Amino acid sequence: MNKTKGAFDSPELWSPGCTQSSTFLTSLAPPFAFGQQATDTALNVILIVVLLVIMVSLGCTMEIAKITTHLRRPKGVAVAIMTQYSIMPLTAFILGKLFQLGTSESLAILICGCCPGGNLSNIFSLALRGDRNLSAVMTACSMVLAIGLMPLLLFLYSGGLYETDLEGKVPYKGIITSLVLMLIPCAIGIILNEKKPQYTGLITKVGIIMLLLSSAAIIVLSVANMGSCIMVVFSPSLLGSSALMPLTGFLLGYTVSAAFKLDDRCRRTVCMETGCQNIQLCSAILKVAFAPEIIGPLYFFPLLYLLFQLGEGFLLILVFRIHDRINKPMASTPLLLFLVFSTLSHTSLQYNYQ
Repeated sequence: MNKTKGAFDSPELWSPGCTQSSTFLTSLAPPFAFGQQATDTALNVILIVVLLVIMVSLGCTMEIAKITTHLRRPKGVAVAIMTQYSIMPLTAFILGKLFQLGTSESLAILICGCCPGGNLSNIFSLALRGDRNLSAVMTACSMVLAIGLMPLLLFLYSGGLYETDLEGKVPYKGIITSLVLMLIPCAIGIILNEKKPQYTGLITKVGIIMLLLSSAAIIVLSVANMGSCIMVVFSPSLLGSSALMPLTGFLLGYTVSAAFKLDDRCRRTVCMETGCQNIQLCSAILKVAFAPEIIGPLYFFPLLYLLFQLGEGFLLILVFRIHDRINKPMASTPLLLFLVFSTLSHTSLQYNYQ
């Protein structure tokens, strides 16, 4: 059975000529290590700065009082964490096998699957009339737990990726350091929300705008940096994986939360929290923590995931809104009939009395 060629199957794919970078990073390169090329440096800077701003804006959506309230009744949070760190990594691993991906491609989608939840889940939960406070608590908890769970899951699942290809190649130390450092801007956002709540709305909006603008900048710089090699990310197998991953997370997240008998608002929240990954963190880890000859242009994969995540999320919101709009008149019909009947009866009694 032939596998799709990856970086390890075809070493020349990520050669210096193809990546346009003469920098050699060891597999244990520390996070935030910069390359020598101007475009490579610009990409790293943009990824890190945008990630920092987005993590601050994510912290601005969290309130300590609401976090402690939900932690006292942890059923919803526990279900969400379970779905986040069981469904998504397993889905990524299965898709890698299903599409017969090479080692580097499988590793890229596995890292995406093991990432914590992102701030898009908060927006989607609000649009679905979910529990926004629960969504914020889920995101905060998944970020903290990612320090231990993400490296552990990568270690467990990477053992099933094509023998010893990944031995010594996954920079666990760099990943853990990156995750710990990401808690700092998140904590700054929480403090800002407590001390200066009048600014948090603006910061959150800036974070969303930067996410959209930076995506365009990353696309341009990636094409300039990688050239035609960037088209590797748009292979049918990776397109299929990026389309199926968020959809599977959305559907199974809702199904599992329904099995645990959470209410409708919590189900919709867990659904969004499961399928939405922190793609900014994923891109930063793939780009700056891994050696370029291992990952090559696959740091671009999370942006592909983002497109399908947005499209499928908006589709689910549209379906929910249409369903809600259709059901509202049906739900109000008995009440309307009752009011009409009461009015007619009252009018009849008045008429007979006269």
